[in-house]
Amino acid sequence: MKPAPKIKVCGLTDLNQIREIIDLEIDYLGFIFYEKSPRYVLNHLTLKEIASLNHKQKVGVFVNETTEKIVQIVTEAQLNLVQLHGDETSDFIRDLKSKLLQEIQIIKVIRVGEIVPDISEFSELSEIDFLLFDTDSKAFGGTGKSFDWQLLNELNLTKPYFLSGGISNENIGKISTIKQKPIALDLNSKFEVSAGNKDVELIKNFKLSLYQ
Repeated sequence: MKPAPKIKVCGLTDLNQIREIIDLEIDYLGFIFYEKSPRYVLNHLTLKEIASLNHKQKVGVFVNETTEKIVQIVTEAQLNLVQLHGDETSDFIRDLKSKLLQEIQIIKVIRVGEIVPDISEFSELSEIDFLLFDTDSKAFGGTGKSFDWQLLNELNLTKPYFLSGGISNENIGKISTIKQKPIALDLNSKFEVSAGNKDVELIKNFKLSLYQ
């Protein structure tokens, strides 16, 4: 039996909640560095505060940002992974990877609509460590809406991937219908009281049910 997927909680904004989530031994912490997002972390925390958090899998989420800005934030916030959620090209990713410390991993988001997504540009790119499949929207994530996970069965997936988009206790059972299982589940809006304000108890219960 394969191990259950890991958990990433994205859109974190509150230090006390983050510490509670760290205590739950959540695998990945996601911080959104996109100014148009209602979960834009720098409206709530400083880079120094993020750097002070004792966690080895801190993810910075960026949307069509410059390489210089990404490198600066990764360095000052002591991030471990970069998640690219915009229209970044393979050339951009190669350039970014060359400017980051070697141990910094890159997640490239593929936005999925109603048809099988084209992943050809990124599936063999060595600079990408993980793909992340999320529901296509102009809001670049955090919509609470799911796409048809069966579409993933049409892909030849050569990289481990995160699954995102409206994941909740109600639909978690459908993961069993995906042939190649995700390495991690990305939790966001379905586990909030309001944008950026997480329901820690709900996250705890989700983890318990996932690993039981």
